[in-house]
Amino acid sequence: MKNIFLAIFTLVCIMHTGTAQDFQGKAIYETKVTGTQDFGGRDMPEARKKEIMERMKSAMEKTYILTFNRTESYYVEDEKLEAPGGGGPGWLRFVGSGTTGKYYKNIKDQTYTNQIEMYSKNFLIKDELKKPDWKMGSETKKIGNYTAYKATLTTPIDTTGMGAMSKMFRRGGNANRPERKIPTEKTVVAWYTLDIPISQGPAEYWGLPGLILEVEQENSTLVCSKIIMNAEDVVEVKAPEKGKDINQADFDALMLKKRQEMMQNFQQRGRGGRGR
Repeated sequence: MKNIFLAIFTLVCIMHTGTAQDFQGKAIYETKVTGTQDFGGRDMPEARKKEIMERMKSAMEKTYILTFNRTESYYVEDEKLEAPGGGGPGWLRFVGSGTTGKYYKNIKDQTYTNQIEMYSKNFLIKDELKKPDWKMGSETKKIGNYTAYKATLTTPIDTTGMGAMSKMFRRGGNANRPERKIPTEKTVVAWYTLDIPISQGPAEYWGLPGLILEVEQENSTLVCSKIIMNAEDVVEVKAPEKGKDINQADFDALMLKKRQEMMQNFQQRGRGGRGR
């Protein structure tokens, strides 16, 4: 099955070689929260749980724009003016922020640049693209006017420090509640179309023989709602340039250090409160 898709992809690419320079497009993606979480256990009123879930959905359901040509793509949130007091408390904005800022991929050079603002500072994460090990499926479905094919991917999750952070945020609930096991990997389901024969997709996802139109993972779905192909206004696809250059490993180590500092400060404030 995989060889068949790759053969089709190669054939379509050959057919379009003459217009490669003119090939460009823009895809609009919408995030949707599909799952629920248990906040506070039985001790928290249902009305309060519902309020938290609504605020989380508001913080996490966003619109993103992927601008692409045959070899490059640029993925960024469609920023809208936030209402006063919107977005929820600081911890909620942190939870919903994710790890993707302005994400540029170059599949020809096998590199990516991810501009992220963390702790009031811009970082330019520059590193090598590693091709995902997709498992091709036989299922299809319609997404808009496009026929989409299914593929799945299992990827590791960065759980460094997450156990301690989970305990930190659970202290307001039932302390005797069994701890939830933190998963170390996740399964991602992608739906791609051969009608747009580029190996691109939203955020860090790529490596299939067609544009990825939908990504499903735990508690959320990212789906393409609109595609604009070969518009008259040519948009240059280029990497972001503002920020401190850093590779992925060093950035991950820095974020781990920051999480540990945050937990230590939280614990110190907690001990201070009990002392008073």
